Amino acid sequence: MNYFPVFADLNNRPVLVVGGGAIAARKVNLLLKANAEVRITAQKLNAELTALVEQDRIIWIAKEFHGEQIRNVFLVVAATDDEQLNEQVFRVAESRQKLVNVVDDQARCSFIFPSIIDRSPIQVAVSSGGAAPVLARLLREKLEALLPQHLGVMADISGKWRHKVKQQLKTITERRRFWESLFNGRFSRLLKNRQIEAAKKELELQLTKDYQGGSVSLVGAGPGDAGLLTLKGLQEIQQADVVLYDALVSAEILDLVRRDAELIFVGKRAQGRQVAQQETNQLLADLALQGKRVVRLKGGDPFVFGRGGEELEVLAQQGIPFSVVPGITAAIGATAYAGIPLTHRDYAQSAVFVTGHRKADASDIEWQTLARSNQTLVIYMGTLKAATIAQSLQQHGRAASTPVAVISQGTQETQHTQIGTLKNLTELAEKAPTPALIVVGEVVSLHEKLAWFGEDKFAQKRPHFTLDSLRIERVA
Repeated sequence: MNYFPVFADLNNRPVLVVGGGAIAARKVNLLLKANAEVRITAQKLNAELTALVEQDRIIWIAKEFHGEQIRNVFLVVAATDDEQLNEQVFRVAESRQKLVNVVDDQARCSFIFPSIIDRSPIQVAVSSGGAAPVLARLLREKLEALLPQHLGVMADISGKWRHKVKQQLKTITERRRFWESLFNGRFSRLLKNRQIEAAKKELELQLTKDYQGGSVSLVGAGPGDAGLLTLKGLQEIQQADVVLYDALVSAEILDLVRRDAELIFVGKRAQGRQVAQQETNQLLADLALQGKRVVRLKGGDPFVFGRGGEELEVLAQQGIPFSVVPGITAAIGATAYAGIPLTHRDYAQSAVFVTGHRKADASDIEWQTLARSNQTLVIYMGTLKAATIAQSLQQHGRAASTPVAVISQGTQETQHTQIGTLKNLTELAEKAPTPALIVVGEVVSLHEKLAWFGEDKFAQKRPHFTLDSLRIERVA
């Protein structure tokens, strides 16, 4: 261990910074976050430091460095481009036994600035001992993604309750189990949703021995690529006790679920295995009432043709707390990966999302609205009714030559894009692996120019096809 990690209390303690440029300003801002009393020595200050002086947030004590400036300070930072001055600051600080940091000069540092994840009062510091600062920064970024923003509020509230919990729970084991349950349960979820007062009441409730409270998080898994799962979605599935997932959730995303969590399949496939929606709704409620942290993991976005609203209505009726983490819906993800913009000033000024799988009869569909030109029509779960869709759109004014795409297994390595026209949509849909998305509109013609995912840019020029002909491209 080259450096001993210490969290120093700089509150109202004087710190000397020698230097007045951008690098000095970065260090000053860090020190101000710790409420240090910052003193500056520099020939001149940049605009940022000048503003801090004018706001009385820092003190500009001198233009020239003198050894006496170090006598009554807690830490010293040298941040100039004058190597001789930096050396002087270092030697004087060492002789006075003051901790000193010469920026970007490891040999002249008795302390270093780590990469910091700040969830005050929770703080995490990452350091490479000056050997690889960029690597330390990358590690910090990864930790930032894993640590939710409400950790600080959680720690602050818990600190105020420690004495009361210690009075009620007499053994260390009891208290440890209590805090573990609290931090992983409904209390945490309420804080995550910024419901501070409700979280405090939840903490008080959980101090009663017989109380058990669970919750449900509705999480959008995105269209397939695990990289498109949101940070909040990742945090939820890694904290869940039980995950109910559907058939559209990719194996790569399921691999990110906490290893000891229970996985329950509740998916639906056209002409395949079915789990009744009512059964899923009740299962969510039952598991939450058992005190479990439940995640309902859905492909795409749970509120875009995902029946998320129906499931939450059941939870709301039973007073079960829930939250929603949006996901990237298939229409956005799959078309982006296929190089098909949903809107474009020259081709489409609006986009409409519809589903080909409906409760009501198709006769109530406003085909005239869907068949408008200068708009992009995206149809979920429409391959089985492709013939009806193509016929109805043409009957209501959409030209048979309108470009169409059928995108299968969007954003995954097996994404399969077929390009054609409205008049041969039925043939395209019959050949499409599922799940598949139908895109109708002039923007589809941009696919040839903008396709990027999995495309070999160095391949020989493809043979030319007209839009009226069938073109199938395998993206792998």
